[in-house]
Amino acid sequence: MLRVSNYDSKALEILYDRYSPLLYTLIKKIVGEKELAEEVLIEVFVIVWRKIELYDSKKNNAYTWLVYIARNKAVDVVRRKRGQSGNINYSDEYENRYILPNLSQTIVQLDLHMAMSISGNVENALNNLTDAQQYVLYLAYYEGLTQQQISERLNIPLQTVTAKIKIASNNLRENLLTEGE
Repeated sequence: MLRVSNYDSKALEILYDRYSPLLYTLIKKIVGEKELAEEVLIEVFVIVWRKIELYDSKKNNAYTWLVYIARNKAVDVVRRKRGQSGNINYSDEYENRYILPNLSQTIVQLDLHMAMSISGNVENALNNLTDAQQYVLYLAYYEGLTQQQISERLNIPLQTVTAKIKIASNNLRENLLTEGE
């Protein structure tokens, strides 16, 4: 990342080679279309190149930063495609606020090796959730729907959606802790 911050194009190429398979998988899961996923992946690395000065190696690691950008960009593309972004102009300010991650210092950062080693645990933990819990998490984190939109789609009260997401997240965390033992 230091070399990329010095606008070393070879370093960006190495970063792309290392992380693009993982990011592409995440993006494709969100956008659903191969061609669109490929376009979003390229856009992610364009953002990295243009916004590398916002990367802070003391706060973030490359893996976490890239995953957040990829997820946020993919969700943004899906929302725009559905016409849910209204008349929002895509600007530097918008990109800095909604696409680039603003990560908390209290969150434990994963590196690529750690993420790959626990990916099976995450899948098992998700599979141990009820179908309803999996679905609300899918709608919130993969489709990028707001709680209000989930409420409307499922025709249930907003408070119920909020509770379901909280319970599903807590159960996922508990399942992950159990998997890790």
